[in-house]
Amino acid sequence: MDASESKSWYESWFDSPYYHILYKHRDDTEARRFIDSLLAHLEPVAGARILDLACGKGRYSIYLANKGFDVTGVDLSPGSIAIARQYEQDQLHFFTHDMREPFRPGHFDYVFNFFTSFGYFEEQEDDLRVLQSVRSDLKPGGTFVLDFFNADYVRRNLVREEVKELEGIRFQLERSIEEPYVYKRIRFSDRGRHYAFEERVRLIGKDDFKPLFREAGLAIRKAFGDYQLHPFDTDTSPRLILLASPAYE
Repeated sequence: MDASESKSWYESWFDSPYYHILYKHRDDTEARRFIDSLLAHLEPVAGARILDLACGKGRYSIYLANKGFDVTGVDLSPGSIAIARQYEQDQLHFFTHDMREPFRPGHFDYVFNFFTSFGYFEEQEDDLRVLQSVRSDLKPGGTFVLDFFNADYVRRNLVREEVKELEGIRFQLERSIEEPYVYKRIRFSDRGRHYAFEERVRLIGKDDFKPLFREAGLAIRKAFGDYQLHPFDTDTSPRLILLASPAYE
């Protein structure tokens, strides 16, 4: 069974229970260490307002709220938000929301977009709309953190085929680069039915981001290359982590 053609790939796949099975064993320890390092660098005050953009089931929104911040998580997937809402409290709220649209203009001290949750759209104008919405949602002097892959590193180190067996399901993963995208095709069977999904992310390099940020009214302040916040290097860094603030004329 193919993912529904009436929906975009991310709407079909991210709201599938199989997405959560495939990615349930992500390295939360590494992710939390990254967030801790990021917080140590940013030094946000207690109660700072944080928007977790494309928050999924809210694991990192929950982590941030437990550290004393006022956190809002938004995601396009109603299924993920339904799970996340079980953990809501006074300083933690979740909403279904399209990140191409502003959420609460001028409300947030920080907007975080973690773990390559960008570059999904068919048109790059939609990527620009995301950044414009981020700019709108930030307070003056606020900070945007975009955690993306290093496109050049992906091109050189792509693992083309992989098999993962999880909860009795054999996921066959095939990756390919068809510029300007990197594709991951996911095929598996469960209970006598065959499934096929696809992930597609635009390969956006640091130099590609610069004009997008500029047009959105954001100024890049720093670039890190991994979750330990080492300086970004085009050839060797696995990640591209950009820190930006609203630009002013």
